[in-house]
Amino acid sequence: MLERVTVTSYLTPLREGGSLPAIVEADNLGTYVLKFRGAGQGPLALVAEIICAGLARALGFRVPELALAWLDPKIAASEPDQEIQELLRASEGLNLAVDFLPGSAGFDPLGWTAGEAFASELLWLDALTLNVDRTWRNPNLLVWHGDIWLIDHGAALYFHHDWSRADPAKPYDARNHVVKGQATKLAQAHDKLAPLVTPELLAQVTASVPEQWWGERGAGAYIEQLAERVPLVPEVIRL
Repeated sequence: MLERVTVTSYLTPLREGGSLPAIVEADNLGTYVLKFRGAGQGPLALVAEIICAGLARALGFRVPELALAWLDPKIAASEPDQEIQELLRASEGLNLAVDFLPGSAGFDPLGWTAGEAFASELLWLDALTLNVDRTWRNPNLLVWHGDIWLIDHGAALYFHHDWSRADPAKPYDARNHVVKGQATKLAQAHDKLAPLVTPELLAQVTASVPEQWWGERGAGAYIEQLAERVPLVPEVIRL
């Protein structure tokens, strides 16, 4: 289960696309990137963040630690931006905190090379979770202390925005994936990772999601969808 913290200090907003996460401090003395329940895609984006980060960590990837952070919107009373103030008011209560990696750099495929095994396993994971946001334009990877870390999974699992169209065999377009060129060992990646994604693991990672964040369906629907998709991953990838 995720640690629970209370936001004690609002430091600065981070304007990333259509969302407005912020750097905050918490009562455990940690510094986090806070992702707001009241932002754009609402709590379902945070559901995707928790599930995908939990899967990634269980499969051996480096992912910043997550916590559930209680927010009092008065914490940023001095923030002059009206949009941010409205976001804070809409996000009173539990939000998602992602451990801040100080001094990290965004992954640049022109300057960093991902190994074939890592690239293949990363593409496999993104195909499993339908992560549409790991492109050259927006890699959502950080380099920290020489290692590659996975971040920002809010756009994954997009089937939960319309369960009537959920399909375990949905194709995954990997033509613009940031490490597609190095992902030459997909068969080996599947043989290694697929046996690890069990219903028990899926139950474990979904158990970290606060009950009030589920949308139309709960944890069981995610477990069923992902468990059915696991054996199909090699077939759904479109390179």
